Amino acid sequence: MEKCPECGSKKLVTDFDTGEVVCGDCGFVLPDPILDKGPEWRAYNQEEEMERSRVGMPETLAIHDKSLSTTMKPIYRDPFGKAIRPGTLIDMKRLSKWQERSRVRSSIERNLARAMTELDRLADKLNIPPPTKSPVREIAAVFYRKILDRGLVRGRSINGMVPACLYVACREAGILRTLQEIADASLVDKKVIARCYRLILKELNKKMPIVSPISCVSKIAEKIGISGKTQSRALEIIRQAKEKKYGSGKDARSLAAAALYIACRENKEQKKGRFGNPVRDITQKDIADNAGLTEVTIRNRYKDLEKLLDIKTS
Repeated sequence: MEKCPECGSKKLVTDFDTGEVVCGDCGFVLPDPILDKGPEWRAYNQEEEMERSRVGMPETLAIHDKSLSTTMKPIYRDPFGKAIRPGTLIDMKRLSKWQERSRVRSSIERNLARAMTELDRLADKLNIPPPTKSPVREIAAVFYRKILDRGLVRGRSINGMVPACLYVACREAGILRTLQEIADASLVDKKVIARCYRLILKELNKKMPIVSPISCVSKIAEKIGISGKTQSRALEIIRQAKEKKYGSGKDARSLAAAALYIACRENKEQKKGRFGNPVRDITQKDIADNAGLTEVTIRNRYKDLEKLLDIKTS
């Protein structure tokens, strides 16, 4: 109904709480109530809404069938709560098995299923947030689907291409994960992953964003337990070096590690023991081990920064 049958006004107001349509001019309540198409339950916060929702998970590229198929789980009781007979239970398990097999029909789907399982395992091992909180897994899945469509996976290992896609996704999203960290989690040689990584960049014509030394400071510092004051001083050193055009072509981690070492020397930062008590001064080896670098690399950057910024820590 588009107008009020009493006064002919078109100012109709819908009250969803009572399910009524009221005329805004004369106050006449229309005789036909509206239908409530929402759920029959109420939720007072986001957590209750998620718990009571009966829909499946949203569409995602991180699953080989985009989570659009139905999954049959083993059922052990009927709707009345009684235990299912053994013969019926065997039939249900057989149906569940064939339904699971029907989700993967072609060789491409089998490849995707195996790759997405490996991607999930790697992301969990590297503490990468789930798709609801971070798009890294989705981005990695998109890259893998692209190289699969172009036939780049043929003749190459899935265990080598998946970590390379995840590394590209981490670089795209600005999450600091080194190639060595991904290689250690995937149990594949770093050279194999690097080769696949270069192939992806070449074939997809991608240009990776440059990692800033500023973003590496907190990651290295948190592993050692360096205070916020020392981290702030390290960030200041990096900014001063950038103002003097230093750091072009240098590894971001090496600059961050050298700046942290200078800041630790200036603030006399102490390495904490098991119970949080100061044990000794933080050394180059402590920073090198946690940054994934050698002491020689940190020493070279440290000397350059000292000379460039005229810093005396001794």
